[in-house]
Parts: sequence; structure tokens; C-alpha cells
Amino acid sequence: MEQFIKLYESVYRDLYRFACYYLGNTQDAEDAVSEAVLKAYESFHQLRKPEAFRSWIFTILVNQCKKVLVKRSARGTMELLEEPSYTPKMCDSVITGELMASLSEEERQIISLVVFGGYKGAEIARIMNCKHSTIRSRYRRALKKLEKQILEQEVRHEK
Repeated sequence: MEQFIKLYESVYRDLYRFACYYLGNTQDAEDAVSEAVLKAYESFHQLRKPEAFRSWIFTILVNQCKKVLVKRSARGTMELLEEPSYTPKMCDSVITGELMASLSEEERQIISLVVFGGYKGAEIARIMNCKHSTIRSRYRRALKKLEKQILEQEVRHEK
């Protein structure tokens, strides 16, 4: 238990940030993180290498976030994405809820794993169970979308 708590303390902020931007809703993010942490705790004994904890718990969280999105669409009432009340300092000027909402679910996931999880392409490919080259191209495409959105916002503010 003590080891789990220690490892969890090193990632809990990043888990919440990731879920918040991935889901676009603070309530859903809190619920997803809570569920992911509970599942991680219950199966912590299966983790062979403590140094793999971060990747392992993020994988659990990604799966939990996907479940939340499936439940939303099953209800047939996709809630409007709200800007999170918790905004990380590193993203104040660039990545806002509005910008992230302009990305597809998969693009949000990749950007969030890079920005909040600190993952590299190969690690994201393992988490998302796809090719590294696919992650690289989707990451570049998402960045281009964000860049375009930012430039459009700057042009609007100049007028």
C-alpha cells in the first residue's frame, strides 16, 4: 500500500490534467481518475516493475476515459465541452479547452499524453496499441490543427 501511494503521488496531477483535457469536463475527469486509481490499486500486485507504474496507470486511465466517452454517446446526449476549472500553468497561453475541443478524441489523447504525461511517440504507441509512425503523423496533424486555431484566434483579436 505504501509503495502504491508513493508512486501515485508522483503522477496524480498529470492524471487529472490528462483526463480533464481528454474528456473536456472536470466532473467526468474526476470520475475517470478515481475509477482508474481504484482499478490500479486493485491490480497493483500484478505490476512487475515499479518503474513502469506511470505508463501502466496512464494506460488504465486512457481506457477509463474511453469508457466515459462511450457512455456519453450511448446516452445520446454529448454534453458540451466545458473549459476545465483547473488550468495547468504550462498550458495557460496555448492549450485551452476550446483548442482541445477542436481536436478529435484520438488527437486529444495523443497531445495530452505528450503534454501532461511526458510520453514519447514509442511509449504512446504502446499505450494506444498502434504503430509509432501512426502516432507521429497524428501528432503532427494535431499540432498543425492547433497552430491553425491559434493563428485564427490571433487574427480575430487583431481586428
